[in-house]
Amino acid sequence: MKTVDDILLDTDDRMEKTILFLQEELSGIRTGKASPSLVDNISVDYYGTPTRLRDLANIATPEPRLIVINAYDPSRLEAIEKAILSANVGVTPMNDGRGIRIPIPELTEERRKELLKVAGRMAEEQRVAIRNIRREANDYMKSSQKNKKITEDERDSGLEQIQKSTDESIKKIDELIASKEQEVMEV
Repeated sequence: MKTVDDILLDTDDRMEKTILFLQEELSGIRTGKASPSLVDNISVDYYGTPTRLRDLANIATPEPRLIVINAYDPSRLEAIEKAILSANVGVTPMNDGRGIRIPIPELTEERRKELLKVAGRMAEEQRVAIRNIRREANDYMKSSQKNKKITEDERDSGLEQIQKSTDESIKKIDELIASKEQEVMEV
């Protein structure tokens, strides 16, 4: 039997994980500046095991519009190049046999708007996830009160707390998306 505090802690934890997931997703959206986060979570086939690129190589940005990837195992450069191409992040890697260079082209106005739409969809998916977490927590509170495991007052204060957590989480998502929009639209 979960207590009201357990329900609230679980709800907050799940909402925080949802926000962290969105942050990671948004970091993969290209902004016209070179950033290791554009490629570091790309999954590369490493001898049959899907492995994140950041675990297989050193990723650096020596210039504002260039990402350089130096693989710890140079024999995997082709697999890394193939993974970057298939990730469809809007860049073309150049393999010189010693490393991979990724020039970051200027973003067109049209491409910026496309990226904002993608970011908006990501944010809306996470808002829906937050609302689903709220609904589950509310249902649990109501059923606990109905089964006489908690009092009406505990239920009401719990529901109020859940709504407060939901509002804060949605606000964080809105702030993240506003920040990303500003970053993408910067020339």
